[in-house]
Amino acid sequence: MILDLFRLTDQVAIVTGAGRGIGRGIALAYAEAGADVVCAARTPEQVEDTAAQVRERGRRALAVPCDVMDSEQLASLVDVALKEMGRLDVLVNNAGGTPPREALETSPQFFEQAFRFNVLSAFELTRLAVPRMIETSGGGAVVNISSRAGDLVQPAFVAYGTAKAALSFMTRQLASEWAPKVRVNAIAVGAVDTSALAFVMTNEAIRRQLEGGTPMGRIGRVEDIAACALYLASPAGGWVTGKVFQVDGGTEATSLHVPTKPL
Repeated sequence: MILDLFRLTDQVAIVTGAGRGIGRGIALAYAEAGADVVCAARTPEQVEDTAAQVRERGRRALAVPCDVMDSEQLASLVDVALKEMGRLDVLVNNAGGTPPREALETSPQFFEQAFRFNVLSAFELTRLAVPRMIETSGGGAVVNISSRAGDLVQPAFVAYGTAKAALSFMTRQLASEWAPKVRVNAIAVGAVDTSALAFVMTNEAIRRQLEGGTPMGRIGRVEDIAACALYLASPAGGWVTGKVFQVDGGTEATSLHVPTKPL
């Protein structure tokens, strides 16, 4: 059956930023598809809760407190996953994010931090994980969570937007180099109802503005992203690599504008 192609039976996935939002949604989707999940995030209570929900779905789970900005913790994450689970098939680089800031208020240090959090951490973890995928499973899949901010021009997002653009391009570069054994794809996420968008969801006027600028007429749900992440990790996406999937409700222009001071 065609639905069998969306199964991840007995595969092992690492998901960063799995304590809440999109990361948690992906971890639970993978568990429902038959995978065991290594849940990584900075907040122990949140990542433990996600792991518990994975176990409720009948799959093994590890809760690993991990700051992706720390190289030693990234190496430990991969080591623990292999020691406890015995293999590695899928890596989801979901951890990331940088608040908006006007360009003239963006210091080089702020820019560097945005780049490290959203790009270099994903590269470093992927570089650690891919050889172990080959060693234990013969291949695998990497899913990077990027953003439409990486290709939609909007004021106050010079650091975040540039970093996500780099993540999307890095995805294509790595896919070309590692095919056919390891597939690397990304999801360019639109506005999704998570804690990062809480200021929108609690402000009726801003929420309506954002919904009105989205052709599908609603803000995205975590499940919208998780479904795409499942496709890209599973055999259903087995002939797909080096692609950046836009899951954004049809958005072609930003409808949420952060006020900036004119020059």
